Amino acid sequence: MITSLDGQSDVSQGIRTAAPEPSKRIKLAIIISHPIQYYAPLHQRLANRSDLIVRVFFTWHAGETAIQDQGFRRPVAWDIPLTEGYDWELVPNTSTDPGTHHFLGLRNPTLIERVQAWAPDAVHITGWAWYSHLQALQAFAHAGVPILFRGDSHVLDSAKKGPRWLLKRAGLRHIFRWPSIFLTVGSANRAYYETFGVDANRLFPCPHSVDVRRFAEPHGELECKAAKWRAELGITSNRRAFLFAGKFDHNKQPIDLIRAVQTIPDPSVLLILVGNGELEAEVKSLAANDLERFRVLPFQNQSRMPLVYRLGDVFVLPSLGETWGLAVNEAMACGRPVVISDRVGCAQDVVDESCGRVFKAGDPHALASALIDVTTDSSRLQNMKKAAAERAWAFDISVTERSVTEAVERICAT
Repeated sequence: MITSLDGQSDVSQGIRTAAPEPSKRIKLAIIISHPIQYYAPLHQRLANRSDLIVRVFFTWHAGETAIQDQGFRRPVAWDIPLTEGYDWELVPNTSTDPGTHHFLGLRNPTLIERVQAWAPDAVHITGWAWYSHLQALQAFAHAGVPILFRGDSHVLDSAKKGPRWLLKRAGLRHIFRWPSIFLTVGSANRAYYETFGVDANRLFPCPHSVDVRRFAEPHGELECKAAKWRAELGITSNRRAFLFAGKFDHNKQPIDLIRAVQTIPDPSVLLILVGNGELEAEVKSLAANDLERFRVLPFQNQSRMPLVYRLGDVFVLPSLGETWGLAVNEAMACGRPVVISDRVGCAQDVVDESCGRVFKAGDPHALASALIDVTTDSSRLQNMKKAAAERAWAFDISVTERSVTEAVERICAT
């Protein structure tokens, strides 16, 4: 019997179930904080398989209402369905300050008991840095239930020295004994686990991905709509536009991007910035000083993003640190080459010279040089758009589905 540290139980609330399935199928419990636009398609595909039975356990919320987003500084509720097509259960969270922004933000006294009551053959856990998830990792490991762990951390922007680093290294070396297998989303993520002593035989490639088809099709129709939107923004067809879409914060560097664009001598180049956040007033002030070079649009919801990415000819993500940067995958699925910093987690795996450029994070001259490089040759830019669209399919949600399934079969067979 697995018991929670809080010793409480309630399995009667917040459950969505489907008809009973044949017992020969592997039962996979997925523990995750809340419905996430990148993971929902994966949950749907796994639930639709004939060899798996899936139930997702949410430890924060189930997306019923808008949640205050710390980065966008506004309530956000995604406008695409994120809890359809799979069984799920919302586990009550008793935290006085619920959310994923701190360790005690996910405190679910009945989580372990609820998952145990469902009797899974394996448990998939996303993230360790919250009380309930850490508790579940320990409990199921001690009970001998196979655990698949998924995260996207890296050490690209970490100082590997000092007492704090040594404490973290010792703690994670202990915690990382518990999972049966680690689903590595890319090269930087794999290096992260290796840094903390995880053996190679427990590292299983499982790429971060998006539902490429949602962004790629219908391509012609979406391009026409985007061209109309550009015209409404006063952007003529001979202009070449960079696009930034995300939170206006210091990490994502929108101010540095504006200043880099200001140094480009080509007057046909402009920058479109889409989002909200703490730097919004400064972004708007700088843009207002040069309306020929800049356009600023507010936060756009998920259903609009296949159009938003097509507003630009090149997508730019100059972050000082990004665990992966799934916006890069989305932009490429829309047929847009990318310019990203070397501290964006996907840089080593997703971007090559055919579809983008990677520059040194925090170096404004390197950023400006990369921006100029991708736009000076119109023919090459068109070829990069085609290459980006083709490259995106290597990181489609179907690839992740196959990887997760193979990993589940592997740990359940041992």
